[in-house]
Amino acid sequence: MTPLRRFRDFWPYYLQEHAHSGTRVLHYAGTSIVVALLAGAAVSQRRWLLAALPVAGYGFAWAGHWLVERNQPATFRYPLWSLRADFVMWQRFMTGHIARDLAKAGVRPDGSIDPARRITA
Repeated sequence: MTPLRRFRDFWPYYLQEHAHSGTRVLHYAGTSIVVALLAGAAVSQRRWLLAALPVAGYGFAWAGHWLVERNQPATFRYPLWSLRADFVMWQRFMTGHIARDLAKAGVRPDGSIDPARRITA
């Protein structure tokens, strides 16, 4: 296993670690709640809302990894890139570009990964 040194190399690996649509749906839900909590805390000046950020963000994401994807979250090996990639994945989903990124990373619509394109990190 070779460590990934650049985000552009990490991104397809991250997508492969989120191959099943159910995992991505849970990530999108968690990230959407995080964005809503951040906006709510900023508008209302209620800083206590910020305490819910890790629960919303990691709770949904980790449930997806353990219950759907059945893998270990990339956060444990690449914490900052995983955080960035989560928001990139959410943005790509919200703008309708995630399917193209998944295909480019070798992730098939059924959630399987093209073995010739599998990245181990």
